[in-house]
Amino acid sequence: MDLMKKLIILTDSAKYDAACTSSGVDRPGKTIAAGCCHAFSADGRCVTLLKVLMSNECIYDCKYCVNRVSNDCERASFTPAELADLTIEFYRRNYIEGLFLSSGVIKNPDYTMEQMIGVLELLRYKHNFWGYIHAKTIPGASQELVSKMGFVADRLSINIELPSEESLKLLAPGKKREAILAPMRQIAVEGDINKQEVAVYKNAPRFASAGQATQMIIGASPESDYQIIRLASAMYNKYALKRVFYSAYIPMVENSLLPAIDTKPPLLREHRLYQADWLMRQYGFGAEEILSEETPNFNPFLDPKCNWAINNMQLFPIDVNKAPLEELLRIPGIGPTSARRIVTARRQSKLGIAELKRIGAVLKRAQYFIIANDWKPISGINKSTATQALTDPRIYSFGMEQLSLFDSPKTYMPMLG
Repeated sequence: MDLMKKLIILTDSAKYDAACTSSGVDRPGKTIAAGCCHAFSADGRCVTLLKVLMSNECIYDCKYCVNRVSNDCERASFTPAELADLTIEFYRRNYIEGLFLSSGVIKNPDYTMEQMIGVLELLRYKHNFWGYIHAKTIPGASQELVSKMGFVADRLSINIELPSEESLKLLAPGKKREAILAPMRQIAVEGDINKQEVAVYKNAPRFASAGQATQMIIGASPESDYQIIRLASAMYNKYALKRVFYSAYIPMVENSLLPAIDTKPPLLREHRLYQADWLMRQYGFGAEEILSEETPNFNPFLDPKCNWAINNMQLFPIDVNKAPLEELLRIPGIGPTSARRIVTARRQSKLGIAELKRIGAVLKRAQYFIIANDWKPISGINKSTATQALTDPRIYSFGMEQLSLFDSPKTYMPMLG
């Protein structure tokens, strides 16, 4: 099989891995769309990566996976030299800036890891390539190989696969929860030790300088959104993860244990999980604040932050000219950047609606939860009326006469144009 045929098969097989910012980016005249993805390097740059599998052969029979051993599909594998040469040629032609490498499990986890490390060592030490590399760790591989990979890759990741051990046993019987969590612990510990070494010895080799990540498949198993974000929160705290990626399950096979083949991927649910994840990482929210056992799933009509706010109306309105940064971050429509700008700007003068708009606050959401120099929220607003206003913004907006939240928005359609 020639290299181009292998490339087409193995980039297409890699498209289900969600641990990138985006994939399938078309770059006319340069390379095939399925082989490109975007990711952020350790220094914050957005880089274009070749996203590819070492092999789509696999010894496991995970029921949700297109590369499972029982699936009748065309198989291909690169040798380390082939993939290293292909990557460096793409790099020299300015098609890509780095590599995202994963693989099916060939023969056994150790053999697969040795093949992947072979690619990375050829790139680093033969071709002198020091661009960004994200590599997937294979569950069950030895500690020595995990450590070795960490010194030739910028970021490591290992897929948690499914949100619970019960689902893993049911849908991926060849994989063990401990085999997935053990390398996560190892990467977290070795990364912490390496940071201390680098602080003392500036020329010490870096171990996974961009940290580690993981991925969960959403919708293939029955876990609630609450269970998923609790697991994500625990992994962030315990393993110092940089990111948890959520992948909406795309039905590909008929199986009584999986959603029907005509089931639509839960894309809105995936989106809500990313929003909740952002709240936990950037806004200081706990998983138990976002959802609970009583309300275990997201509101499809409101984003998690707005949903939290209307369920805690007793905490509002918040005076933007007095509240600490932590409280400003809880206001819908105010993010970390605008919250810091508010704290800085109010030292010079009191802030009104015009100033908040210039700062970058999203007033169509924030207006119901704030007090500003020239603004007080609508009289009598409560959970019900706030929900109505947030889900139908035609009811009230700045620059208009204040309208009743208790009347049908159809009454005001002529005014709204």
